[in-house]
Amino acid sequence: MENEKKPAKKMEFTIIKNNPTDGHKGYGIGSLSLENISPLFIDVQEKTAEVDIGGMHARSAVERGVKFTMNREDSEGGKPYWLVWVTIEQLQTGAYYAGVTACEMVVNKEKRRGYKILADHVNKMDKSMKRKIIVDEMDTSSKKVLRDYLQEFDPGMWERSSEELHEALNNLD
Repeated sequence: MENEKKPAKKMEFTIIKNNPTDGHKGYGIGSLSLENISPLFIDVQEKTAEVDIGGMHARSAVERGVKFTMNREDSEGGKPYWLVWVTIEQLQTGAYYAGVTACEMVVNKEKRRGYKILADHVNKMDKSMKRKIIVDEMDTSSKKVLRDYLQEFDPGMWERSSEELHEALNNLD
């Protein structure tokens, strides 16, 4: 038993709440707050949308147990998904969808392989946090699923959202 090695501690990413650096100028300065962003997964074939907070760390139900590469052929025959980063902002009149960006994924659970470009996912998350609307790469059917989900989740948030978001997701029929 003495020879058993303890696994090395992994440094895990922490979601920072509020302003953890108030009053000091030490470790953690420049950290971003991720408490207003959510990963929404759209199953292109099933036409469903679901928030899975595990997507913040690439550990969603869709991603779990899958090795991702930037080579599409590795996941051939897999299911297409969109990971949509949705950022919520608060106005005096109430919350609204401030940033909405979409990233492509293909997952083949049988092969345990998937396609995604991690840099694109990170950059799109950043753009969502910077209040950008980037859904032009999505197919029309998936845009409808996204629009319907956002409208049904909170009609008030949808109404308070930007004209840019409405234009990007309306008039799709």
